[in-house]
Amino acid sequence: MTRIQNTFETLKSENRKGLVTFIMGGDPDFETSVEILKSLPHAGADLIEIGMPFSDPVADGPVIQNAAIRALENGMTLKKTIEMVRLFREDNTSTPIVLMGYSNPIHAYGEKQFFEDIADAGADGVIIVDTPPEESADLVAHAKDNHIDLVRLATPTTDLDRIGIITNNASGFLYYVSITGITGTASANTEQVSAHIEQLRTKTDLPIAIGFGIKTPQDAKTMGALGDAVVVGSALVNTIKETPKSEVVETLHKQIVALSNALG
Repeated sequence: MTRIQNTFETLKSENRKGLVTFIMGGDPDFETSVEILKSLPHAGADLIEIGMPFSDPVADGPVIQNAAIRALENGMTLKKTIEMVRLFREDNTSTPIVLMGYSNPIHAYGEKQFFEDIADAGADGVIIVDTPPEESADLVAHAKDNHIDLVRLATPTTDLDRIGIITNNASGFLYYVSITGITGTASANTEQVSAHIEQLRTKTDLPIAIGFGIKTPQDAKTMGALGDAVVVGSALVNTIKETPKSEVVETLHKQIVALSNALG
């Protein structure tokens, strides 16, 4: 059983919903980012997404876009992002790590080498936002060869015919984007999300993590009732931006504890 499978099985057995926390690799700088990463499980993160900084993150709103720019300006690279995973695994061998980003940096790095290196570092999954299933045969093969979960995205406009295509060769969990648009800019319509999640469950047995627009403990509680986990990103990234480095770990800890407690 993989770390992702084990985490969702544990959540199910404990009758609670998971908290997936997103941070941008290298924001505000490499050392602080590693310190933040290592602190997340202690605050209540069940799974962790690390953003791979990219100069043109088209699916992300201003908060995460600016975090990527800050990281790149401070010398962050994909190689350093992978090194963050390796450093995390020195202290933690149980919390799943999923790398999230765009295809260009991976292509430049070398797809085969990328999957080999993230597996060796201790990553569990990858989300590549801008690569549709129809164009991902090589990625699927490399992921399978290295026992990396290829996590797919579904949106409010994904119809039932397409969900079969999306979940083919997907593993780990399904990331449900609860709004149409970019990250951090709106809140989801609960009734619409609920109806669509019910439809998705008729097509896949994968756990469903709901993301985009989840900022507060109440948001987490509401969306947690509909899915198996919630993803909080922009709210945490904004805290990192607004908080002095010397206080950021403690401030994030309180924020994440509140989110985790809301999920039961």
